[in-house]
Amino acid sequence: MKHGSILVTGGAGYIGSHTVLQLRARGERVVVLDDLSRGFRQAVLDAPLVVGQVGDRDTVLRLLKEHGVDTVMHFAAYTIVPESVSEPLKYYGNNTCSTRTLLECCLAADVRHFVFSSTAAVYGIPSGGIAAEDTATAPINPYGTSKLMSEWMLAGVAHASPLTYAALRYFNVAGSDTGGRIGQATPNATLLVKVACEAAVGKRAQVAIFGTDYPTPDGTGVRDYIHVEDLATAHVDALTYLRAGGASTTLNVGYGHGFSVREVLASVERVTGKRLDVREEPRRPGDPPALVARADRIRSQLGWQPKLDDLDTIVRTGFAWEQRLLREPW
Repeated sequence: MKHGSILVTGGAGYIGSHTVLQLRARGERVVVLDDLSRGFRQAVLDAPLVVGQVGDRDTVLRLLKEHGVDTVMHFAAYTIVPESVSEPLKYYGNNTCSTRTLLECCLAADVRHFVFSSTAAVYGIPSGGIAAEDTATAPINPYGTSKLMSEWMLAGVAHASPLTYAALRYFNVAGSDTGGRIGQATPNATLLVKVACEAAVGKRAQVAIFGTDYPTPDGTGVRDYIHVEDLATAHVDALTYLRAGGASTTLNVGYGHGFSVREVLASVERVTGKRLDVREEPRRPGDPPALVARADRIRSQLGWQPKLDDLDTIVRTGFAWEQRLLREPW
């Protein structure tokens, strides 16, 4: 069967751009929609980029029809947990309401497949800090809630139409393209590995630990860190699965083991040879003590085989990217 084009929303952002890179490498026809509020034109490389809003019905419908799109990969979203706590309507508007408009357009244009960028934040604070796909969803911040509401809409649309979907619940993405071509360039980033690598190259004076009194082995938060290339591969594998007739599914994307904040900072010091100036701060609202994936289902269902499951490797690629940004700022 001849496949149509793929619309990648948020494809100029961190995770979306790495996925576009892999899609293009296998010869897929891709068009990117991004408003560039948090993405970068140069991250898209050789795919066509349309600057616009996911919530703009006319723009989305035109793109779906003009490019013969039969699959949408939906990354476009605000993703900063503390910001979602202080500005909840911003997150419900951009993440949830815009997704509703996008789904409406998909139905109108007979889109067949939908791969959704969801989050482990839908689980809130799971018992024991470990979440499987059947763990109860109980988000503790508007970011997680905005994504869960989008999952509900997607499930309802799939039930009422021929569209099939894969909702991928990410854990903590980190690192950069191993070829050094693209990476996360967001100003004032909040992801720990990037923040620590920025400190290692001198772009930040300090690194903060938010919370040292959690019920974890060293008192700091524990997360399942996954390399962005392995996460991008999960999207490509989901596409292959849906095209082969796979039923709609919701899957965790993580390695199944966690590292504490202190362990991550130790890795950055080890890899970079730089001593970090670390300050300890109170807990941030909306942060769970520990969040680690139970991720057997994605391996068995999609045949996903991560290749970069090593903390020092993740840090090494992130540090190399920060060094490049010093030489060639985006």
